[in-house]
Amino acid sequence: MSSSSGSNAPQAPPVHIPKPIKFLFGGSAGMGATLFVQPLDLVKNRMQLSGEGGGQKMYKNSGHAIRLIIKNEGPLALYNGLSAGLLRQATYTTTRLGIYTTLFDMVSGPDGKPPNFLMKATIGMTAGGIAALVGTPAEISLIRMCADGRLPVDQQRGYSSVFNALVRISKEEGVVTLWRGCGPTVARAMVVNAAQLASYSQAKQFILGTGYFNDNILCHFVASMISGFVTTVASMPVDISKTRIQNMRVIDGKPEYKGAIDVLSQTVRKEGFFSLWKGFTPYYVRLGPHTVLTFIFLEQLNRLYRQRYGNSS
Repeated sequence: MSSSSGSNAPQAPPVHIPKPIKFLFGGSAGMGATLFVQPLDLVKNRMQLSGEGGGQKMYKNSGHAIRLIIKNEGPLALYNGLSAGLLRQATYTTTRLGIYTTLFDMVSGPDGKPPNFLMKATIGMTAGGIAALVGTPAEISLIRMCADGRLPVDQQRGYSSVFNALVRISKEEGVVTLWRGCGPTVARAMVVNAAQLASYSQAKQFILGTGYFNDNILCHFVASMISGFVTTVASMPVDISKTRIQNMRVIDGKPEYKGAIDVLSQTVRKEGFFSLWKGFTPYYVRLGPHTVLTFIFLEQLNRLYRQRYGNSS
């Protein structure tokens, strides 16, 4: 029997989005955002490797890096490693969202009451750490593909795609190499998730408390940029150690670095303490917009799903 029209008509129940679809949309939203921020990822990686070991710095700042890359390698070089960036989102973001949502439901009260802030931070760190473990092969491929253009032609690895990188790394250096730098990668993910969750929540609360903002995209963007700054400061030393370990070569059976602590100590000793935040600007500028774009794409995918399946009887 059809319901009567008018203002007193019963509201249709909200459309339930199945969990696998939520995970798919989360990974897809992250991949969509990566299409816009990949050049910043490339510049960040290049700057973190510039001046490595106390050598001459290739780039003075982010703008100089972009100009040199376009001049020497062409505009499309800013998208080197895009396939690896997309695979990283498909593996890392999907896994993180899936684990976070599952753990969130497990620790929520029987009445659906959400967990407290500390528990949210804990499951966020857990989800981020496990997801980083899954996403490390794509991460190491991305680092190497982004770094290739700064090397002389005879030293370039020349991966044609992320899948070519994965196959060649496995054959030439062993499957275990796909998880090189896994420790700092997981540590970075845990730091990022903890810092993002705490700072985003506090920033949003502060912004809404000023009375000048409503809870909309503008508020989310400003909160994301504040959160991005805090997260960048907290996570960059771990990130630069991850980047250098994953890009290092093993010469005559001897790796360039013994581990993450060795990277940090060598970097500080040879390049100065503040070089731990090398590539700060592109890292920061990438982090906030990537978060906002991911949420925008995710909301649109959810909206389209509800429109499509909310009308089906």
